[in-house]
Amino acid sequence: MNDYEKRIEALEKKLNEVMELNQQLITEKQQDLNLNYAWTGNLGQWYWHVPSNKVTFNPLKITVLGYSESEIPDEVSYQYFTDKLHPEDYEKAMQIMRDHLQGKIPVYELEYRIKAKDGSYRWYYDRGKITQYDENNKPTMLAGIVFDITEKKKLEEQLSELSFTDGLTKVKNHRALLQILEKTARLSVAGNESFCIALFDLDHFKKVNDTKGHVCGDMVLENIARIMKDNVREKDTVGRYGGEEFMVIYPSTHLQEAVILTETIREKIEKFQFPCDVSATISAGVCESDETSTIELIRKADTLLYKAKNNGRNRIESC
Repeated sequence: MNDYEKRIEALEKKLNEVMELNQQLITEKQQDLNLNYAWTGNLGQWYWHVPSNKVTFNPLKITVLGYSESEIPDEVSYQYFTDKLHPEDYEKAMQIMRDHLQGKIPVYELEYRIKAKDGSYRWYYDRGKITQYDENNKPTMLAGIVFDITEKKKLEEQLSELSFTDGLTKVKNHRALLQILEKTARLSVAGNESFCIALFDLDHFKKVNDTKGHVCGDMVLENIARIMKDNVREKDTVGRYGGEEFMVIYPSTHLQEAVILTETIREKIEKFQFPCDVSATISAGVCESDETSTIELIRKADTLLYKAKNNGRNRIESC
């Protein structure tokens, strides 16, 4: 045996030793993974042996999705998890993993939704990195840890909703209305569709506050908002634009239909028996989208609203 053959034999022996060590590590880590994890949301560690595509993990990662341990295959591949990713998160997760395997980013880290057994989705936070390379400097082992952050995400959504909700009337606030209006305008352009807005103002509302008090005034506003919500379509948005002004955004709607919907709201308010022995009416300006900006669209609706006020109140003016 010459020196070259001896070196080849030594390398093969070393490679076999490394492979055996990897298998021992996987076995040892599996024992660690059987421990209970006390950290809130911690679903334990995971290990991905890239050459075999075998993933070792704490069963919590799957049982929290509604599966029993008996439903987990004896050997689990990387795709066992990626096939359960939410369609909107799949490509992002794949790209981040590719970037990490190619050395473009130091760690694999992201939040994603994963499908549970009942078809719902839970949120996971996943973080890992390459821990071993072969003699050609190609990744052979990744290790990481995963957390269930579903409750955290729900709380974030609730806080976000609160930040976009008017505290008194529980409809969208001014900030939310402007954002939704901009989004509606973008979708309208993309889909080559019309949309409309209606801007409302309570007639003689100052008189209600002055004669009946602000508590009664607040009750009137609350009821106005409820009437509006009860008389629009699911796709429409009702919001408090400011003070006693309200706005309704009608997506995918032409002017004639928007006027009919707005007239229904006006009639319902006119006939409603408000608390504190108060009667109330409302005026509105309705405008259909055109080539102008959303701010200009609001200005047009506002001009029409005050035209309705000047023409006797409790009426609608449209473009």
